[in-house]
Amino acid sequence: MTIRRAFADLSVGQVHYAACGDANAPAVLLLHQSPRSWAEYREVLPLVGARYRTVAMDTAGFGDSADGGVPASIAQWARVAGELLDALGIARADVVGHHTGGVIAVELAAAFPGRVRSLVLSSTPYTGEAFRIARAERPPIDEVAPSEDGSHLAALWQRRQGFYPEGRPDLLEAFVRDALKVGHRVEEGHRAVASYRMEERIGRVTQPALIIRATADPFAAPHAQELLHHLPQARMVDIEGGMVPLPDQMPEAFAQAVLDFLSALPS
Repeated sequence: MTIRRAFADLSVGQVHYAACGDANAPAVLLLHQSPRSWAEYREVLPLVGARYRTVAMDTAGFGDSADGGVPASIAQWARVAGELLDALGIARADVVGHHTGGVIAVELAAAFPGRVRSLVLSSTPYTGEAFRIARAERPPIDEVAPSEDGSHLAALWQRRQGFYPEGRPDLLEAFVRDALKVGHRVEEGHRAVASYRMEERIGRVTQPALIIRATADPFAAPHAQELLHHLPQARMVDIEGGMVPLPDQMPEAFAQAVLDFLSALPS
């Protein structure tokens, strides 16, 4: 199935997206983790696109999307995602988010409830006060100091290596490519997540929801039960062996979890 890539002219400038599937089918919007891009869903797009109009966007300021010089925040990224739906003529979508993308999805559902039919929250943290305190005490996740000999490139790889499956250097290469595109703003996504007051917003989310727990993701898996507590209408599924790069590590299992959930929703 063909993946088509394009740009939409939005308030921040040009925003890049990739799309797959019948333009007349119900829409699914895919939101990526930081500091990745739409490419995190490269293998997922045609699988979900077999049944739905599936769009994977580059969050404002990531991939090939402009940020418009607007300070990075979850609320801003959710607004831009809503603008993209407008530009594509999509009145309502099922929204799938992974890591940072899941946090954006929560805000999109809270701020624009009429635009979101359902949520799939993959490896999504619950960003309450305890999360913010813990995050403030930890060093940056991906930030490395530039070096003249290029050793910072290896350091960037090594920062993530322990959270990626062995024997899959292609996944780390994809991460490094996206991280280098973002450059000195590589921590923006993590900082935006850490400052997002989810406890003030999640009560507005009433849409059906699926929580995907990647069992080998040490950052997100511990948050799944807490997230479920705040979304009593949600259900949870585990993907055994799933790690930080879940959508491109295990695209078939990821897509199947999404499709199973969406097919069970009332029409």
